[in-house]
Amino acid sequence: MSRSAHSGTAVASGTLPVERLERLWGWGRTSSATSYVYRPSTPEGVLQMFELARAHGVTVGLRGAGQSYGDAALNAGNICLDLSCMKRILAWDPGQGIIQLEPGVTIEQLWQYAIEDGWWPAVVPGTMFATLGGCLGMNVHGKNNWAVGPIGEHVVEFELLLPNGEVRRCSREHEAELFHAAIGGFGMLGCFLSVTLRLKRVHSGLLDVEPFVARSLDEMIEVFEARMRTADHLVGWVDGLARGEQVGRGVVHQANHLGPGDDPEPARTLRVDSQTLPATLIGVVPASMAWRLMRPFMNQIGLRLINGVRYRWSRATGHRAYRQSHAAFAFLFDYIPNWNLVYGPGGMIQYQSFVPASRAARVFKMQLELARRNGLPALLGVLKRHRADPFLMSPAVDGYSLALEFKVTERNRRRLWALAAEFDALVLEAGGRLYFAKDSTTTAATVRRAYGEERIERFLALKRVCDPEDRLVTDLFRRLLCGRDEAL
Repeated sequence: MSRSAHSGTAVASGTLPVERLERLWGWGRTSSATSYVYRPSTPEGVLQMFELARAHGVTVGLRGAGQSYGDAALNAGNICLDLSCMKRILAWDPGQGIIQLEPGVTIEQLWQYAIEDGWWPAVVPGTMFATLGGCLGMNVHGKNNWAVGPIGEHVVEFELLLPNGEVRRCSREHEAELFHAAIGGFGMLGCFLSVTLRLKRVHSGLLDVEPFVARSLDEMIEVFEARMRTADHLVGWVDGLARGEQVGRGVVHQANHLGPGDDPEPARTLRVDSQTLPATLIGVVPASMAWRLMRPFMNQIGLRLINGVRYRWSRATGHRAYRQSHAAFAFLFDYIPNWNLVYGPGGMIQYQSFVPASRAARVFKMQLELARRNGLPALLGVLKRHRADPFLMSPAVDGYSLALEFKVTERNRRRLWALAAEFDALVLEAGGRLYFAKDSTTTAATVRRAYGEERIERFLALKRVCDPEDRLVTDLFRRLLCGRDEAL
């Protein structure tokens, strides 16, 4: 790697306009960087930024909506290209469900554009505010990953601008190696200019949802294994504060699409205004204010109370099926705007590991117990089922992922990073992987062990072909693939 890729130091004063300097944050608000920020609105504008970077000897980091938790969309002291202005829908075939978009189009724009024609994105993350470019760069998954794979499985083709100005059109049939590496390549091989996606036909704006209470993590995994043959979506809420035989207890939610004729009012439920998230929580609290009201409870005592009530309420109400809109089921993190502020000024991290099915329960129970014994219990836990996929830098395995959320403070930061290192050791021993979109804590050595030297070297070799000057760089790339373990 070149010196510019490694350094991340500020460029000489005056070489780029100081009015372009902005401090940017990762979504978890534990990582930030000051960069020269540009917001091009055309492919020509992106190319001009690469030329500007070359002229000044600086690097370029790509950024969508800034929804990655850590430093994946940061590029300290260099140029950051915010692609949120490239948000045109370029083509739409409502008969086939094929849509072509620019990288700054958000998941929200996508589903709102397509739903009234009877289509929904086949894969969505937990927030609708991520951009398509960001979703492809991280190859996001949904609550149906074991069944349909990550978003990359539903990409027909894309156009990728290399830093030298060359545009590559990639699909499974043409430029297949680059297709499977750029998707999930966290923006290090080129900039997506357009993405063509295949959407899923839906016959209703509603899903049939069923809850299943699980008294432990073992029982939760049993529910997943039993239900995944008939479910379209599965997600588990895990109580990170439970202990003893109840470690990992929680609630699994299964959702299934309605078939033709199952919804008596499809024209109404498929309207955009039928998909809006509630403006209030429990009927009285304005959603926009909820994070302020929740902040005092984001500690062990407060969350133990909230989690206990939620779990007991779920047991008391039993197996009661209901119907819920696609948006309400899919975008849980959007129920509370500014959720990332609820943990306070220190922010939060989310640790998500992927572990083969036969070892998942043991590893995840050990993670939960380690966190509790260290006085750093997870304040939120989410379990999902996955399958392996053909993308080069994919975190997915035939198994499970557990995402654990932790509050960060000045006092606990070093202990929390040390705890994450213990988690890493468990994941590596089990043959698991970590997820770049969520990571704030891991190291280059861990990534090489998790993904394997051969896979990492294949990716870096392809980067040398696509970007021989190391023009595309982010703080995450420096930290995890340039060997600089600077997570703290």
